[in-house]
Amino acid sequence: MNPKSTLSIAGHPIHPMLIPFPVACFVGTLVSDIVHSQSDDPFWPIASNWMLGAGLVMAALAAVAGLIDFMGDSRIRSLRDAWLHMIGNIVLVLIEAFSLWRRVQDGPDFILPTGLVLSLIAVALLLFNGWKGWEMVYRHRVGVSEETGNSPR
Repeated sequence: MNPKSTLSIAGHPIHPMLIPFPVACFVGTLVSDIVHSQSDDPFWPIASNWMLGAGLVMAALAAVAGLIDFMGDSRIRSLRDAWLHMIGNIVLVLIEAFSLWRRVQDGPDFILPTGLVLSLIAVALLLFNGWKGWEMVYRHRVGVSEETGNSPR
C-alpha cells in the first residue's frame, strides 16, 4: 500500500495544490530583481517585496499541509527524500524571510547584489526541493492511489 497524504480534499492531496503559488512568487522575485538590475524604475523593488511576501505566506500554508502529511504516515517520515525535501524547504523559507526583512530594512539598495544572489540561491533550492518532491510521488508513490496506480489521493 502506498504512503497516504493525510491532508486531502475528496482524495486529492492539499500540499501539491499549494506549492505552485510560492514557487511562482519566488521565481517572480528573481525575475523582478533581474529587471531591477537593468532598470531605474522604482516599481521593480516594490514588486520584488510583494512577490517575496506573498511567496512566504503561501509557503507557510504549503508547509503546514506538507508537515501534516509528513507526520501523518510513518512511511513518509522514513523516506530520506522526504527529509531532504522538508529541510530544503525550511532553508528556502529562512533565506527568503531574511531577504524580505533586509529589503524592508535597507530598501532597494539591498537588492543589488545581495538580494539578487539570495533570489538565485532560492530558485536553485526550489529546483532541488521540487526534484525531491517529485521523487516522493513518482518513486516512492506518496499520495498515489492504489486503485488506478497513477492518480493522487
